[in-house]
Amino acid sequence: MHAVPRYAFLLSGLLAMPAAFAADGPRAPAAVMASPIAAQAAPAPNNDRREIRAQLSPRRFTTLAAEIGAKVNRLPVQEGGAFRAGQTLVQFDCALQHAQLDKARAVLSGADKTWTANKRLAELNSIGKVEVDLSEAEVIKNRAEVSGSAAVLGKCAIAAPFAGRIAEQKVREQQYVQPGQALLEIIDDSVLELEFIVPSRWLAWLKPGHVFQVAIDEVGKSFPAKVQRIGARVDPVSQSVKLVAAIDGKFPQLIAGMSGRVTMAPPAGH
Repeated sequence: MHAVPRYAFLLSGLLAMPAAFAADGPRAPAAVMASPIAAQAAPAPNNDRREIRAQLSPRRFTTLAAEIGAKVNRLPVQEGGAFRAGQTLVQFDCALQHAQLDKARAVLSGADKTWTANKRLAELNSIGKVEVDLSEAEVIKNRAEVSGSAAVLGKCAIAAPFAGRIAEQKVREQQYVQPGQALLEIIDDSVLELEFIVPSRWLAWLKPGHVFQVAIDEVGKSFPAKVQRIGARVDPVSQSVKLVAAIDGKFPQLIAGMSGRVTMAPPAGH
């Protein structure tokens, strides 16, 4: 008689559960509501604009070295100074080289006279052909020695291969230098270039001649620049490519070695 009410109570509870679900609706776990897959599928904002660092560098630069062993007599242009193409930048003391050239010329003169006399004697059948040939060979050898001495003497002055400025002076006047020793570092700062890296996907719109601005840190100003060349290959790991640009115009306050910020952005639709 006491079990009937207890079973009736359990049955009424089970019948009430679907009604509760229908009223409130099924509730999914919080992890399901914030699915990682759904978050990844959300579109990312189009933010391909980036700041790129770049440094100014001269278009041409080189290191002048001694080709002979001699004492530096003069350095007409000081460090930081400007020079024109063909101007003498280093003058050596070449008294010894001058003396060697004079000696070679004197030996050549004597050999030439001997050859001339032997040819005359050969016409008179007073000397054999071997002596004439040997004297001729002596003349040829001494001519080569004269040419060699003259070439060495031509190394006694170093002329500028292009117009520019002295970036670094590595020797001083009256200093003896050895062949191959570095003397001067020179640059052609008539055109200052920029080298920097950009994403390779920008190649779809970035072409030579593209104009942009570069903000130079040392002077606190922005200057116009233009893309000159695009790298020959893309780095497959970073998916980037090198660009070479040049400052578009003459700005005396800019010098090689300054650095700045290049800000570039793809046009709409890229």
